Amino acid sequence: MRFEAITWERLADALAERMSTLRPADGSPWPRIAFDGPPAGRPGDLAERVAQALRLRGRAALVVGAEGFLRPASVRLEHGRRDVDAYYDGWFDTGALWREVFGPLEKDGTGRVLPDLWDPAVDRATRSPYTTLPPGGLLLLHGPLLLKNWFPFDFAVHVLLTPGALRRRTAPEEQWTLPAHERYAAEAGPAEAADVVVRADDPRRPAWTG
Repeated sequence: MRFEAITWERLADALAERMSTLRPADGSPWPRIAFDGPPAGRPGDLAERVAQALRLRGRAALVVGAEGFLRPASVRLEHGRRDVDAYYDGWFDTGALWREVFGPLEKDGTGRVLPDLWDPAVDRATRSPYTTLPPGGLLLLHGPLLLKNWFPFDFAVHVLLTPGALRRRTAPEEQWTLPAHERYAAEAGPAEAADVVVRADDPRRPAWTG
């Protein structure tokens, strides 16, 4: 896989330009975009940059973080706070994402999306209001392990870090999650499945597959 250096600003513009012409194959009026990557790669920051670039082009964009759809602690931490298998398969409420985010954006959907469901800091529902995404608006969903759940993405960006960079950039209290990200890379092949891969070993000097 070949990468070329780019700035974050140019990358956001280039991705927004490409995404602004997307036409979902299933006839939905709402393109659905994945910004996939470990927390250390900060895929949410890139999603926010692209959303701003899309809005400057006159396109509505809604940024949703998968971390807003974590399961309650009683379910998430049933096998302990550092259970790698639970993190890989059970931390994120994929059913709620299907119901509250992807379902409303199907071909005959309402466009009425819940931007988040659960606040893990206080372990209770966020009670956030629904947001209506107008036809032609884009969903930008960011988070880890996204490309193994069969979500109906129309375009996927994977933020890639080498194993060494991932270890260096992952907070000490989150180092226990590294085997899950290694398993994800081996089993789901996100770098091969994504439409664009962004190399972010050095957060100041990204590169992409173009």
